[in-house]
Amino acid sequence: MESGSSEAVILLVEDNPGDIRLIEEAFSDGNIANTLNTVTDGQAALDFINRRGEYEDASRPDIILLDLKLPKVDGEDVLHEIKHHPELDHVPVIILTGMDEDLTKSRDLDHDADEDAVLEKPVDPGEFVEVIRSFGKFRLAVMRED
Repeated sequence: MESGSSEAVILLVEDNPGDIRLIEEAFSDGNIANTLNTVTDGQAALDFINRRGEYEDASRPDIILLDLKLPKVDGEDVLHEIKHHPELDHVPVIILTGMDEDLTKSRDLDHDADEDAVLEKPVDPGEFVEVIRSFGKFRLAVMRED
């Protein structure tokens, strides 16, 4: 986390408004102290992590939630850029996927993503909220110990 901040900075890269809402509700309902920044396409994600344009003053994320199927720039390209960015290569990336083939494919995306996680989006919204909430609490608890 950036020095002086007790909140984790989370970047959510997701183009589905329903999934965005579920993730926002999961973090809110879980009372997890965080700053959630949301972008809805791969180009905006690249602008955010490179602090370009409207994201010039953006905080560096502590965690990135990344959907693979994105408009403009593919999620795989975003992941590659994150893992080869000198200030972000250590940031955990949680790949959000809704399809079995995406899940299988994402396991082989990039050898530098070995320490990251892949979460399959459950069809049931309640399950999805629970998966995000439980992982968020664990990851953020770990982040706060530093």
